Formats: sequence, structure tokens, C-alpha cells
Amino acid sequence: MPDMSASAHLAMSHLVTLAEFDEDKVTPGVLGFIVFAVMALAVWGLMKSMNRHMNRVDFAEPGSGAAESENAGRPAADAAGKKKQD
Repeated sequence: MPDMSASAHLAMSHLVTLAEFDEDKVTPGVLGFIVFAVMALAVWGLMKSMNRHMNRVDFAEPGSGAAESENAGRPAADAAGKKKQD
């Protein structure tokens, strides 16, 4: 069975060339993956928070009750038509 060991040796030499460590090749490694995953989770959380805050904002469309929204922050006397003294 010398033929079987020669083919096994040939197969192993091909596998070893795939698994060689190249000192000139730079890879991010596990630390790079962890940093990237933390940053992705932070962006996801910030987007979720921004979406919640934007849903709370009530935008007044122009022409539909703009006068009502102007008076929304004033006291009832000012909103009824009394002019403020400058």
C-alpha cells in the first residue's frame, strides 16, 4: 500500500499549505471582530433610541392648524386674542 500513503502525503501537503501562517499577512483577528460587534450594537441601540425620540415629536404641517400650534405654548389669556405688552 505505498500508493495510499503517497496520496495521503500529497493530500496533507495541500492542506498544510492552506493552513500555513504568513507573518506578512495582517488580519483583524478576534479582537477586531469584538470591536466591530460592539460598534454595530452601539449603532443599533442609537438608531433605536433615535427612532423612539422621533416618534414622540409632533410635527405641525404648514397650512393645517399653524395658528393653533403658535398659541399652544401661550397662556389662555394670550391665546384668546390679548396682545402682549412689549
